[in-house]
Amino acid sequence: MGPSAGVTRNTLRQQIADALRDEVLAGRLPPGREFTVKQIAEQYGVSATPVREALFDLSAQGLLASDQHRGFQVREFTVADYRAMAEARALVVEGLFRNPAERVAVRPEGLASIRRRAAEAVRAAKGGDLDVLIGYDLRFWRELGQFVLNPYIADFLTRLRVQAWVFAVHRLRRDGMDENVLWFGHEELVEAIARGDHDQVHAEMRSYYAHALAWADRLEAREAEGRGEGAGEGKAEGNGEGNTGGPAGPGPGPGSGSGSGPGSVTPPQSPESPGHCA
Repeated sequence: MGPSAGVTRNTLRQQIADALRDEVLAGRLPPGREFTVKQIAEQYGVSATPVREALFDLSAQGLLASDQHRGFQVREFTVADYRAMAEARALVVEGLFRNPAERVAVRPEGLASIRRRAAEAVRAAKGGDLDVLIGYDLRFWRELGQFVLNPYIADFLTRLRVQAWVFAVHRLRRDGMDENVLWFGHEELVEAIARGDHDQVHAEMRSYYAHALAWADRLEAREAEGRGEGAGEGKAEGNGEGNTGGPAGPGPGPGSGSGSGPGSVTPPQSPESPGHCA
């Protein structure tokens, strides 16, 4: 294989991974949806090799689960998983700002872009535009992560944020969004960082994680109640339908296909496309 062929395959691999990640984040590939390398390759009209590599990349990021006999499946994150994600991020960020001079280098020239991301994220959150919110929120945290001097920590935080959105997206589409669910503190956090006000940075981050954990508590209570009501209805009526507000969540999202295939997947885009939010 010549160098140009290797570059082309690696680029296609990244485009497929980006496109599938977008489908998962948009809720069009819902948790538990199973598919194979062959199905995705046929969907895109490409060979199996870059598809297989892209799927393994997404598995390594924790977005897919793989099984030797059944192929791949969109990972189902539980409320306990989400709570653990929030706690892990809180501990890491707390450690970063204990002595920020050694771990964080804030570049003033980078703040203008982050301010724009923050403003757009808040605008989308208040407007209830979930797709736009996810894109700008991920860009916001990724660009903040560029201030972290340890690239492994920055990558870890970005992956946790993507996983948190995979957990959240279908629940938000089911339940709706309001100030009790969404956090609007992006701009306040940026300004605290710009001022070098470490106490305020800590306060904003504590508010952020307390908000996430409070939502987890409400979800856990609701899903436990849904399981109980579902069992009661099934016993009383004998129809086995359960409660639609329970943990199963909604059916396939907009654009999803039926059966065991991957659904309608957006064709691969350039990594520079605005559709790529991770």
